[in-house]
Amino acid sequence: MLKKPETLFVLGYMLLPLFALISAIVGLTMILGGNRIAGIIVLVLVTQVFTFGAFFALRKRKAALLQEPDAGH
Repeated sequence: MLKKPETLFVLGYMLLPLFALISAIVGLTMILGGNRIAGIIVLVLVTQVFTFGAFFALRKRKAALLQEPDAGH
């Protein structure tokens, strides 16, 4: 399932960046609300995991597209 370019497109361009944005907002809200340690952890760790996951999915999608035989010709 994670080898299909369509799935990797949805993960790399839509879901993982959206989750990174949401976790960044949550982390900043936690920091501004007074819960600094947990907010920094969410902001640094969780946001970076989603961001690097998106880059990984896009690299895998590019590799999968390059390996696909050209069906149209």
